Parts: sequence; C-alpha cells; structure tokens
Amino acid sequence: MEKRKVEILAPAGSYESMVAAVNAGANAVYIGGSRFGARAYADNLDEEAMIRAIDFVHLHNCRIYMTVNTLVKEKELPELYGYLKPYYEAGLDAVLVQDLGVFSYIREHFPDLPLHISTQMTVTGKYSAADLKRMGAVRVVPARELSLKEIREISEATGLEVETFVHGALCYCYSGQCLFSSLIGGRSGNRGRCAQTCRLPFDVEKGDKVLGGKNEKYVLSLKDLCTLDLLPEILEAGVCSLKIEGRMKSPRYTAGVVSIYRKYVDMYLAHGRSGYRVDPADRRALLELFDRGGQSEGYYKEHNGRDMVVLKEKPAFREPDQELFDRLDRTYVDAVKKEPIRGTALVSEGKPVRLTVEYTPSLEPAGITEDGMAVLEPVSVACTGDMAETAKNAPMDGDRVRKQLMKTGDSPFFFEELEVLVEGKVFLPVQALNRLRREALEELCRAVTERFRRKSGEEHKNTEEEGAERAAAGENGEEKGTGPQACLDGQKTAPEFAVSVSNMDQLREALALVQEKREDGAETPFGIYLAGEEFDPGQWKELADRCHKAGSACYLMMPRIFRSQAEQFFLAHMEELKNAGFDAIGVGSMEEPGFLRKHLPEMKQYFDHGMYVFNHRAEKAMKAYGASRVTLPVELNARELSDAGVRGELIVYGYLPMMVSAQCVKKTMEGCTGRPEVLYLRDRKGKAFPVKNQCRFCFNTIYNESPLSLLGLSGEAARLSPAAYRIILTLEDRETAKRVLRSFYEEYMEGKRQDPPSGNFTRGHFKRGVE
Repeated sequence: MEKRKVEILAPAGSYESMVAAVNAGANAVYIGGSRFGARAYADNLDEEAMIRAIDFVHLHNCRIYMTVNTLVKEKELPELYGYLKPYYEAGLDAVLVQDLGVFSYIREHFPDLPLHISTQMTVTGKYSAADLKRMGAVRVVPARELSLKEIREISEATGLEVETFVHGALCYCYSGQCLFSSLIGGRSGNRGRCAQTCRLPFDVEKGDKVLGGKNEKYVLSLKDLCTLDLLPEILEAGVCSLKIEGRMKSPRYTAGVVSIYRKYVDMYLAHGRSGYRVDPADRRALLELFDRGGQSEGYYKEHNGRDMVVLKEKPAFREPDQELFDRLDRTYVDAVKKEPIRGTALVSEGKPVRLTVEYTPSLEPAGITEDGMAVLEPVSVACTGDMAETAKNAPMDGDRVRKQLMKTGDSPFFFEELEVLVEGKVFLPVQALNRLRREALEELCRAVTERFRRKSGEEHKNTEEEGAERAAAGENGEEKGTGPQACLDGQKTAPEFAVSVSNMDQLREALALVQEKREDGAETPFGIYLAGEEFDPGQWKELADRCHKAGSACYLMMPRIFRSQAEQFFLAHMEELKNAGFDAIGVGSMEEPGFLRKHLPEMKQYFDHGMYVFNHRAEKAMKAYGASRVTLPVELNARELSDAGVRGELIVYGYLPMMVSAQCVKKTMEGCTGRPEVLYLRDRKGKAFPVKNQCRFCFNTIYNESPLSLLGLSGEAARLSPAAYRIILTLEDRETAKRVLRSFYEEYMEGKRQDPPSGNFTRGHFKRGVE
C-alpha cells in the first residue's frame, strides 16, 4: 500500500489544534470556518485565519478540508458564494457537505472544488455512494455504524475514496438523523449546535419497573472509539483516510492522538500485518488524553452491544499524567515545524550576491490529481542581494556566509543542505545576508502556496436573478408538480390526506375514515403508508387491495435505515413487493432510491422528512435523485418553509423520531429477544421518551415525549400549499387513532376549525424553528 494512499485526518477546532495536528504527523486536517459547520461551538476560524491555515498546511505537505456540513436555510444560500470564494481562491482542498442543495450549489459555482460527503448524510451502502459519485462526489464518509464488510463493499463497488472515523467520540444516533437536542431545546445537530443530550442520565422504564442498576443511567452515552488494533483491517477494507474526531478538544489531545496513530500507520506501511503490534502503553496514553468511561472498537465488527455503552457515571477526578502532557506540549503543541530545503549561494567580488533555494515536497507527484487537488513539484526561487564588496582586511569565507544564511529563524524552512561558493576577496554586511535570506525564504513561501491558488469567476446568478428564474419557472404556482394545491407528480388536485400506520388497529381506523368519506361523496385524495418495519410481506397485497377498495392509494414506507440486513430482506421478498400493487414507495434513507431504481424502476418514490429539503436547491436535487414527492423538514418554521418554496407533504401530527440508532436499549438493559417492544427513557425532568426496537432491520427509534400537533393551525399550513397533509400513527391505540384522524380530517379537509389540542402535545418547530 502506497504511503500517500493512507491519510491521517485530524480535527482542528482552532488554529492551534491545526498546527498541533500537522506537527504531530497528520496528512490532512478538517476544520470549520465561521459558518455552516457542524461544530458551531468550536473555536472556528475567521476568513483571515482560515487563509493563513490553508497556506500553513500546504507549506507542510498537508491538505485542508473545510466543513460545510450543515443543513442550510433558503435565506442563507446566497451567502455561500461570498463565504467560500476566498477559501477556494486560496487553495482549499475540499469541502464536506450534508445538504444536497449545498452540494449542487458548490458544483455549479466551484466545479473543480472536490466534494466529500459528510457522515451527516447517513450513507449506509453502495447505492447511495454510487449515486453521489455520479453527482460529483470524490469521497464519502459513511455512517459510523457500518461494518468492515459494508465499508469494503462501498469501496469495491464505487471506487470512491472512503474516509472513516477511527478514534474519538461516537454519537448514539446515526449522524444526520438526530433531532433529540433540536426538539427538546432548539439546538439542532443538523445545524452544528448539538447539546449532547445523549450524554445525560436516563432511567429505563418497562411498565412500573426501572431496568438496570441504580448506577446504570448513561444508557445513550457511548464509549469513545479506539481502533489501534483494527487499523490493518480497516485499511485493507478500502479505507484511505483515517479520521480522528475531536474538534471540540484541545490542541494537546489532537497532537497526542495523531502522533500515536502516525506511529501505527507507519508501522503497518513498513512491516505489513505480520509486523504490526500495539504497545499497551499507547492505549493507556489515549485514555489519559480523554476518557469518558472506556473505549471500544465501535461498529466495525459488531452491530451493537452493551460493552459499547458507558452506563456508569464518569469519576469526577483522577490524577493527570503530567509527564505525558508536558512532552506533547513540548514536542508538538509549542513546536515550530520546519521543512527541509536546499540552497546555493554565490558570492562573487564586485557582483550582486545570489541565493537560490529549492523546496521538494515529500508526498505528491506534480500537477493535478484525478480528484482535482493541486499538488506540488519541486519549487525553486532565486534572489539577488547587495553587491559583494572587496574586503579591505579579512575576507569572508564560505563558512561565515553559510553560518549566517543557515539562521532561518521563524520561517517554515531549514537548510538541509546549503552550498556556498565564494569567488575573490569578498565582504558583505551581516544585515545584507540576513535581508537576502529573508527575501528568498519569503519568496519561496509565496511560490509554494501560489501553486494551490485558483481564480474564480463571478457568481453565476445573483439572488434577484435566481428568484426571477424561479418565479418564471412557475414555483409560485404554474410549474408542473410544484404549484399550490398540486402534488409533485403533476396533477392539480386538493392536498392528499395521508396517514402512516404501524399496526392493524390504526389501519382499520384509517380505512373506516376513507370508506365513510367516500360514501359521503368526498373526492379527497387519500393515501395510506404501511410501516415497513411492522407489516409482513405476506400482508402487503391484501392490505394494498383493501386500501384501493376503500378509495385510498397505498404506499409502503421503507425503513429509516437501509443496510445489508434491509437489502437482503427486500431482495428475499421482491416478488411480494412487485406484486403488492403499491402506488408509491416511501423512502426513508439515501440508500433506498438507488436500490428501488435497480429493482423497481417504474415505481414512484415519496421521500420522507429525513431526506432533507431545507432549501429549493435541495428539493431540486432530491427530485433528480428520484423523488416524485418530498416531505417538508420538521426543523423549519412556517416562514422558513414558505421562503424555501418547497412543495411536498406536511406532517401535521405524529410522535417524531428523535433518534434512530444501531444501538438497542432493550439489548443493553435486558438482552436481545428479537421481539419489538416499547420501553421508556425518563430524563431528570421527569419526561418519558418512548423507545422502540425495530427488530426486522435491527435499529432503535426514540420518539419525542409529546406528539407534534398542528391542529388549529390549518390556515397557516394551507399557505404552504402542501401536496399532502400527513398523520403519522405509531404509539396510538385505536381510540386515539380514531380521534386524531377525524379531528384533523374535519379541520384540514373540510374546513371545520377545531379547538387547539389539549394535554400532551407540541407544535414542534412549526412556530419557533431552530437557529
């Protein structure tokens, strides 16, 4: 394996951490600017510092990737061009993105800027990876929950660069699917403001019983990831970039972790798997740097497990290893890294002194790599200085000249080799030699960094032009599939009344409503989603027929997480799926459109709210990705939804999923039974959050304590001209389902204004939104 093919990618939450990472041996750093990054509370860099950081890493044979991996609101889109332009021109090596609208924007305005897919996009397999590659991505950071086998499949099937996390904090939820902090506190992980609610204590309740010991309350807090023992297997699975988490941590932490992983990557590259051995002292050093309750090898070899969960409270204090900390500070944090250069100085009597310096990067060939990244050839510059005078007394020899020129001070270089040629009896003031050296090294710095510079054209469209084009295209009512009172598949009809059901009782109530309204002569479009986790394939055709007979379309809602287990399930039941007669498939994850396109190419796809459309560009991108209809995001308020102009389903009722996790609370506390059931997580304020283990596809869903209810807000909802109003039924018993369905139908479809709901409910973000 070639050395350059293995990249140690370090976190940089500050300029100091970036320097420490490079000093410790990182090949690349990822860093946030002042906006649009998934760590809004890190010490992110302003424009001047970011450009300085770009130059710094390039002078030291490294790359720098910028995080633009949040969901972006409509009003923020026009700001992207001016924000990215100076970094693009300075030579930024790549950006990480989550939002497909941002993805398409960068592809249009900065077409040669490499795009990396953030783990926030929840890529779980080869289908989504291949689709994103076709759209222009050069690298993917898949979900942290994937196994080595799944990672290898992505690499082999797509040829994409694959970057995976190898050390640091693990989220309990699949990244990009967490609304916990958002819904209970208004701090959205999708906007870089996660409050880390999962690190708090919870009681796990089953009926009137509290599961686990009294000290086992940290059931959502995962141990940190440490993969020293797995590095050979990770690299051999096709991973090219080893990513360390920690943009909120100190420069010392960054330096320590990077230096240890540098040691073991070099060991593997030099000696292979047979010569690879991990020193227990290095594992201990990593724990000294940060320990929230132990470490695990993450998901690379196991789907989930109790041993990955912290469970118990971290001890308040332990004596730090000050010797380790002092060594890291001295060696990396406070050190000045210098690159070797060669030089030749010619000092001739009666002629200007001439100094030539050459810098040879140690890693890349010349030119532009296939992924569009600029790289360096050897760079040479020559500078002339003052005239060499004739010495009146003791002439200068080569050693004296060399000694003065070798003092490179605080420049990023040191002379590995310096040849000095002296002709005649010469004299030069020390100041003249210092000035010549300084000018030559400054010119060399400029020459090196200039090789990464780009020129950008003017912004293709300004905000007014783009708005006018959208209006001309009919996004205010005329464009097929996006106008008011129109479904995205083109028919101008009243909004559909859509109901998602999770069990037979809920389905019976939905069918009873449809039948009753049809008998009354209502022409309302109805649609019923069957939850793919709950209804068996043997029921699909019968239930779809019942929906059709009652007068409703019928859809199957795919799981929120689609991995190899889900793929094998649907492949095993493909005949039932093809013959069921579904009118569309509800799409819950980025992986499913490619799978459906391959096996059911004519089937309509209705994208769920986890397929984020925060802005009109994201909606357009999702339609290109396969959506016949989208669902409006649940984190935007009514005004922001209106600004985006997105036309799709509006969720007006339902227990919203706050976390979707590969971990299983049931398995952690009681062991795996393979049977779905509902437990409750009770927080310190007494709120109880339902959690259900979805055993068919082996993931957990934690729901909000209170259902979203927009009852009484139909006027504001109608102004969004949705394609459908959707009711999501999950935990409701039959009577509750009946009451909910009828009250929402009467208000939203018949115009009979209802009283606002009473008791336990939330307006979600429809009123308040998120930052």
